[in-house]
Amino acid sequence: MTTPEGPKPVRILFSEDAIRRRVEELARQISSDYAGKGEVLLVGVLKGAFIFLADLCRKMTVPRRVDFIAVSSYGDKTVSSGNVRLVLDLRGDIAGRHVLVVEDIVDTGSTFSYLLELLRLRGPASVKTCAFLRKEKGGPPVDYVGFEIADEWVVGYGLDYADAYRALPHIAVLQVNG
Repeated sequence: MTTPEGPKPVRILFSEDAIRRRVEELARQISSDYAGKGEVLLVGVLKGAFIFLADLCRKMTVPRRVDFIAVSSYGDKTVSSGNVRLVLDLRGDIAGRHVLVVEDIVDTGSTFSYLLELLRLRGPASVKTCAFLRKEKGGPPVDYVGFEIADEWVVGYGLDYADAYRALPHIAVLQVNG
């Protein structure tokens, strides 16, 4: 594997085994909460949530389908631009459906809030949220959270720095300045 230029991971925050156990716990909890409610549409927020969504979906026991949406406010930067844009929309109508938005990380929550408002305007039966990571500093409420973390830049398990490090099987802290 080629090592990208720029910041390097400095320590592992969550091991591959810890991630696997937590994803299994979340899948059990979500499956229990949706039992008897019919099909759930898992909406994966690209690109970061794709690995988490795949693992979560395989462990769930309720009827489910998957779709994807992509929004962006970071680009190749480490600080949000504040301008959220829809990069890829859902393929189908969500009116009357139970929707679970699956996100990699909730930081300030501005992108997440934009996305939730966009989806709620489309008339789903319900919208719940699941984030693999949530930074402790706040942001909107999240229904299901994998791990709470400090305000650090993390990579791995789908999360990136300028599109690098997504394939790491663990979550690592990246030393980033600015």
